Amino acid sequence: MTSILSKHIFAIVLAALIAAPAIAQEKLDINESVTIALQANDPSVELFEQRAKALEDRAVSDSQLPDPVFSTRMQSVPLSSLDINREGMTQLAFGVRQAFPKGKSLALTREKRLAEALAERHNKELRNREITLQTRISWLDLYYWEQAKIITDATREKVLELSEVSEANYASGRGAAQNVLRVDLESSLLETRLVELDRKADLAKADLARLIGIANAARPLPEQLPSLSALPTAQQIQSDLVRHPSIKVFDAKIAARDRDVDIAAEQYKPGFAIDAAYGIRDSRSDMGSVGISYSIPLFPKNRQDKALSASKNLRSAAKLGRDAQLLELNRQLGRTFADWTRLGERISLYENTVLRRAIDTAEAAMIGYENQTADFAELVRAELAVLDVKLTLIRLRVERIKAHAGLLFLDGENHE
Repeated sequence: MTSILSKHIFAIVLAALIAAPAIAQEKLDINESVTIALQANDPSVELFEQRAKALEDRAVSDSQLPDPVFSTRMQSVPLSSLDINREGMTQLAFGVRQAFPKGKSLALTREKRLAEALAERHNKELRNREITLQTRISWLDLYYWEQAKIITDATREKVLELSEVSEANYASGRGAAQNVLRVDLESSLLETRLVELDRKADLAKADLARLIGIANAARPLPEQLPSLSALPTAQQIQSDLVRHPSIKVFDAKIAARDRDVDIAAEQYKPGFAIDAAYGIRDSRSDMGSVGISYSIPLFPKNRQDKALSASKNLRSAAKLGRDAQLLELNRQLGRTFADWTRLGERISLYENTVLRRAIDTAEAAMIGYENQTADFAELVRAELAVLDVKLTLIRLRVERIKAHAGLLFLDGENHE
């Protein structure tokens, strides 16, 4: 039996080792990254769920009547002799007292706790949106640095080819030693740039691994830029901001503060408690008693009035917080939409004009160098200019998708 079990375990391990390289080679696109991040049971999300459950439990607990108070006492004992059989009034008494909170305090407290639980649910929804945005930004950062390495390495290969040309020209007496030195310098600078790009890529990968795990973050990325959900108009996004989770959090808090105001108003009403007692006597009839006691707010100035004023001030503060958050979301919308729009204009200029002219300049420099009408330094500068333009263009494309992701964070991608 042990031998068969060992063979099964070995087979499972072997299958996992064979499958691992295939899994590692699967491309990790941006949408899959978001799905993995949202399914990762992030503690920063789960804590809101636990808080909501705790408040829902408290909604039940806090809306119950206070526990009844039971009492047992020996009463009417003569102090002169302490003889419990001497006087007929001496008795063993059992009592119970049940208090009832003022007005609708219990029902209002239940509603308050449920509103607080709803605020935590909306906090959870907000955190999921933040994780979606963070995952997309981390993925795009990693994508940029890896693409920048590819582009920079291709330029380095071109510079190395120029190095061979400069060395050949120098050996034949048609070139200067400074050309060889210049190419060596630029090649070394590109090597240091590649090291820096590796560092930035490693940092971006660590940020992504925090959200989707180390194994998934190590997977290769697609070569093409990703596409996200289509955007509505800025006016549509703005009209939907009142349904943003951060606003819903404040709405739920305001509802809870409303119940605080209602609870404070209930404290002007009298509260009461019912008392019942049963007394056992030795030689005479047992005795019973029932009574009702009231708590009357005769001096409300420094208690009920202040409590009501405090609850109203807290409600006003919650409403002001909601207004401030809505203004902040509108500010983010204005900035992000302007960023998205202007980046699109810059991308169009780079794609249709700047990149083409940079490439044409590099080709002209090469022709001029071959015809001995341009110097070698100009040729190197032209190649490096093409590199800078390509890096800027890919950066602009990535930044525009980041702005797109920021607008989706505000809009909610029709999740509402």
